[in-house]
Amino acid sequence: MVEIRWHSRAGQGAVTGAKGLGDVVSTTGKEVQAFALYGSAKRGAAMRAYNRIDDKKIINHEKFMLPDYVLVIDPALAFTDNITENDKPSTHYIITTHLSKEELMKGIPALLGKEDRVFVVDCMQISLDTIGRVVPNAPMLGAFIKVSGMFELDYFLESMKRVLSKFPQKIIDSNMDAISRAYNEVK
Repeated sequence: MVEIRWHSRAGQGAVTGAKGLGDVVSTTGKEVQAFALYGSAKRGAAMRAYNRIDDKKIINHEKFMLPDYVLVIDPALAFTDNITENDKPSTHYIITTHLSKEELMKGIPALLGKEDRVFVVDCMQISLDTIGRVVPNAPMLGAFIKVSGMFELDYFLESMKRVLSKFPQKIIDSNMDAISRAYNEVK
């Protein structure tokens, strides 16, 4: 089973991102869960979203997980939230930041020794440049696809077009640009 934990603030699209990823995964015949825990959080409150992906039926509905991937779409949460909670020796971290990986890791001692599993990408700037506002979930999906190797980029983009088909073409195109750019820029 692959488990993914998203660290975000309400309104940044983590729930939508988790559900979009779940939608794409469901077309492959795999089982998937996408859910969030945020209670009555208002826009800007820290929250978490989750995905589980497996070849067999998923009967675990608990929030507790040992994540394979931790996606941090709000840069400040990398420093204030416990992003390494319940990690395992193989957990990969994809963190939104304008900092280099080295600069980021100096500020987060819990990531020391995990350098080969930490990836950075500026999802905030990418979403601002491509979508026109700061909604970093689409770029994070692009970075995740690259780091995880779960899908080929072209397959993922075509599947996401279907997920976003209820929106105007301009929104679909800008999201495809954001996903592609993050895929290519994640380090």
